[in-house]
Amino acid sequence: MLFDFGGTLDADGVTWKERFYRLFLARGVEVSRERFDSVFYAADDALVGSIPPSLPFRETVCSVATGVAHGLGIAAADLAGDVAEAFIDEALAVARRNVPILERLARRYRLGIVSNFYGNLSAVCDDVGVRPFFGVIVDSVWAGCAKPDPLIFRRAVDGLRVAPAEATFVGDSLSRDMAGARAVGMPHIWLAGEAGGAPCCAGDRVIRTLGDLEGVL
Repeated sequence: MLFDFGGTLDADGVTWKERFYRLFLARGVEVSRERFDSVFYAADDALVGSIPPSLPFRETVCSVATGVAHGLGIAAADLAGDVAEAFIDEALAVARRNVPILERLARRYRLGIVSNFYGNLSAVCDDVGVRPFFGVIVDSVWAGCAKPDPLIFRRAVDGLRVAPAEATFVGDSLSRDMAGARAVGMPHIWLAGEAGGAPCCAGDRVIRTLGDLEGVL
């Protein structure tokens, strides 16, 4: 069984971009969705492959928040710090809630992670307390390709020594997770969060939180 990381293991189907946007707005930053998206993607892209593989979760989130604040022209370092701390608190709360679920699943399945990340995903998984449950962690930087490229999914199933059709992917993104899994012939479960929506394929299983996963397997 394979999982996405951001938005799946550390949130109930909400991407990092959406969570950062909400947190900046909550602190009085006035910015359109279009401008924020552009600034976030620039800050996000700047970190890909440019940070140490050992960079911890806290420093990673702080780097994203600082990059976004800089892109928005916000000089107050304490605002970026407040956003980062709130993001970290929320993410760790969800990750810790998911630990017992992952522990139970790891008794029944071989687990792996496939994530578009910055090159330090293993260190981040250590920090948030989920690393022991995963036999394979595929970070897009080290894989040399990113979701939805089928190759990144194949690297993960090869590491778990199973065929794509024998694995199931759980993720929050229709365009990256579900489309990528479908392209490689892998069953997939969409973590849609509270917003819900129509799955990409007829008959796909849809869950609102990771806590719903065991009930649909």
